[in-house]
Amino acid sequence: MDIEKMGYRPCVGIMLLNAQGQVWLGRRFDKPNDEGVGQWWQMPQGGIDENEDPAAAAIRELAEETHVTQASIIAEAPDWYHYDLPPHLLGKSWGGRYRGQKQRWFAMRFEGKDSDIHLAPPPGQGLEQEFDAWRWAPMDEVADLIVPFKREVYAQVIAAFRNLAP
Repeated sequence: MDIEKMGYRPCVGIMLLNAQGQVWLGRRFDKPNDEGVGQWWQMPQGGIDENEDPAAAAIRELAEETHVTQASIIAEAPDWYHYDLPPHLLGKSWGGRYRGQKQRWFAMRFEGKDSDIHLAPPPGQGLEQEFDAWRWAPMDEVADLIVPFKREVYAQVIAAFRNLAP
């Protein structure tokens, strides 16, 4: 496998902020998986469909993973951020087609109630549940809760959106 010839999967990420400036985090299922056993948390993210506008993909992914539809885009990160998969995941994740992800990040303001958030995917769409728990966290705590190989991207996202949290 020639890693240098492998591309990056186009993806969006969403920093969902509540009125207090806290960040929504979902906990990945605590089971052996490609990222390893652990209490890993992350912000919503997912692939961009062919010919899909990244902002539209962000709105779609947020709804698929959290059922949140009461949110508005308030900022877009200035750059695409990239991360590489660790060696043990190369050739396994995403059908072995990508070396990592290139992500376009959006900050969104949550305009609903916590009771609007549901982790089970919408019925009939064939989607798998991403998270087994969720919580709001101060922006300063987010990067330490993420699986290690994504932390540099999260640091960049936090820097881009730092001004949005009081």
